[in-house]
Amino acid sequence: MAALVWLIAGVLLVAAEATSGEFVLLMLGLAAMGTAGAAALGAPLWLDAVIFAALSGGLVFLARPAVKRRLLRETTEGIEPRTNVDALIGKRATVESAVDAHDGRVRIGGDVWSARSFDETQVLDVGRTVMVMEISGAVAVVWAEP
Repeated sequence: MAALVWLIAGVLLVAAEATSGEFVLLMLGLAAMGTAGAAALGAPLWLDAVIFAALSGGLVFLARPAVKRRLLRETTEGIEPRTNVDALIGKRATVESAVDAHDGRVRIGGDVWSARSFDETQVLDVGRTVMVMEISGAVAVVWAEP
């Protein structure tokens, strides 16, 4: 019976986490579910309380900060992390074949991209370091760094 009560409490706490978003209720819910497992194995009530206290303390004070850091590592001031081609904007690239207003190739990280110059009057020579200003389709639009 105690296992069922702990399990129900755990599920309710995890469900309530959807309204808070701070991971505290999630950690308490997980601790309750872990305690439900101990109760199902026949642990006495006093041991259930000790297990819940230890699990909830560990999860709230150790796991929660690590989870929040992991989720917020790439975000600043609530801005979502840039992914895919958006993450390439602002990166440095190296010209692989001469880049002008119409054609060229640059290496961004380990990948070679078709490229064109941001400034239509620029012709960028092989080996030059450039900055990715935007991605237009499958073409990197680049600007020569000083």
